[in-house]
Order: sequence, then C-alpha cells, then structure tokens
Amino acid sequence: MATIEECRSALDKLSDNMAGADGNVREAAALDRSLSCRITDLDITFVGRLKDGRIEVLDTLQGPPVEKAQIRLAMSGDDLVAMVDGQLNFAKAWGSGRVRLEAALLDLFRLRKLL
Repeated sequence: MATIEECRSALDKLSDNMAGADGNVREAAALDRSLSCRITDLDITFVGRLKDGRIEVLDTLQGPPVEKAQIRLAMSGDDLVAMVDGQLNFAKAWGSGRVRLEAALLDLFRLRKLL
C-alpha cells in the first residue's frame, strides 16, 4: 500500500508533468478550480487548487473534506502512484470504477483532453 508521502510525491510529479505539457493537455490543465484527491485506502484527502497548469496542494485532511471541491478525485494510493508512473491508464481506471472523477460537465469536457 502506498504511503501518504508516496501519494503526495505522485501529486507533485503529476503537477510537474502537467506544467510541462503542450497543446491540448496544457489547455485542459489551465483551469482555475478547487481540487480534492481522496485516497480511499489511507482515509486522507489532499485539498488544493488546479491553477496555471499546476496542482497546488494546500492541506492534507483526515477523512473526506468538509467542503466539496469543484474537481474531485477518489482512488487508492496504489492507483494514484501507478497512474502517475504510467502503469495504469486513467481512462480505463475511470471506466472500471477504480478511479472516481466528479466535476461540472464543462470541466469534464475540458479535463478529458488530459486523458
């Protein structure tokens, strides 16, 4: 099972990857939205913002967040690490229910470019 530190590191790596992207991926990541990433097996939630093509983690909470973020992800720590390392395809994991992504419809259309 991935640790809190490994999950935080994976989010930092994802942020770096998004910041260095070009074209449609860069455009999709250019949203300014509140963001939460719930790690179900660790019962923690990273909360922050997606801004200027980067993920800025502002806090780590025990359990689910009190406030609902505009973009919400939920998955196991191992799945987060595997996705960022390129071992797990996000679209397949989302389609199978291993990863949950919730956002406004227009945001989902923009975010699909990241897939």
